[in-house]
Amino acid sequence: MPSDVLVDAESLRSEVRDKYRAVAIDPSSAYHFHTGRALAARLGYEPDVVGALPEVGVESFAGVGSPFALRRLSPGERVVDVGSGAGFDSFLAAGQVGPDGRVIGVDMTPEMLAKSRATAELLGLDRVEFREGLAEALPVADDWADAVISNGVINLCADKRAVFAEIFRVLRPGGVLQFADIANGRPVPAEALRDIDLWTG
Repeated sequence: MPSDVLVDAESLRSEVRDKYRAVAIDPSSAYHFHTGRALAARLGYEPDVVGALPEVGVESFAGVGSPFALRRLSPGERVVDVGSGAGFDSFLAAGQVGPDGRVIGVDMTPEMLAKSRATAELLGLDRVEFREGLAEALPVADDWADAVISNGVINLCADKRAVFAEIFRVLRPGGVLQFADIANGRPVPAEALRDIDLWTG
């Protein structure tokens, strides 16, 4: 484990999988974070675009912001969604890149992947593909993506250097990273940094 990684990566992944498995299976339960359409509205997503998605495509959304607030994707772009969950941002990305674009969502939670794949099939989005993988080891070719998006996922990874290295590996030269995440502007006590339960809420 690199010296700047504060918690065991596999232990953290296990807790994150457990949390988001529950969100995939039972999105209406009470969590320490918001989910679904109400959250998307609070975060400023376009109501008409979100409204066009079926409930199954929105109900397990648990992001922290909109990566599309930074820049609208362009038609024909190839996009990687790191930590795609149930696919909400991937589906919106597919709408922006259009029929000539392509979106690859990457997630490590089997229940989220099953849900996102089923919804993509329901929507007839053959330009969207969901792959099982880690943010630290993206199953995407070098220089493939015009843009990488992510929403509330990088903060849940123990080795952020590895995550950013992978993002830059899959981005083409001149490609764009646009992500929403949680950042803490004040020092955190060392014992809190090493408490996995605080990482996952």
